[in-house]
Amino acid sequence: MLKIPLLFGLAAGLAVFLYFLGMYALGISALFVNEKYPFDFGIHLILMVAAVWYYRRKVGNGLLHMWEGLTICYIVNTVGALLAGWLIYGFVTLIDPAEFTRYLGDLRHFQISDKANYVKTFGEEAYKAQLAKTAATTPDVLPLSMLGKKTLLGILPILIISLLFRKQDYSIMNP
Repeated sequence: MLKIPLLFGLAAGLAVFLYFLGMYALGISALFVNEKYPFDFGIHLILMVAAVWYYRRKVGNGLLHMWEGLTICYIVNTVGALLAGWLIYGFVTLIDPAEFTRYLGDLRHFQISDKANYVKTFGEEAYKAQLAKTAATTPDVLPLSMLGKKTLLGILPILIISLLFRKQDYSIMNP
């Protein structure tokens, strides 16, 4: 039960890291884009669907319980997010620390440009606290931040994938 989702999760993490490297090679602030527009979650979705489909076809012999689908999807999502987070962390600490500095600059610029909305919603003190929190951010928050975002983004899609691929044997109910 764990082997297949772990392999698909590793593939998801590597694919997200390659996506990050591709954006980096194009000169795009990959961390900021992924923070604001998490397109990399599409990679997770594709590999979750592939893992559930593969498991149902090869292991379940055409059958899949909903709990199996949920378990498979959460393992793929969690392993993929953690692996990608740690690989990106390694990249911004060992290879190019300027990428993380660029990310913080872009994030601070966005927060300053959106000050009116933030102050209107949360107040001036919360805005100042958010700016201070951004300035104090270090790269070690990346793995758990990525895990948290992917987990929140995955709640509804994982449920839908599990429901769509669920197929049980009802022949025992017809004697």
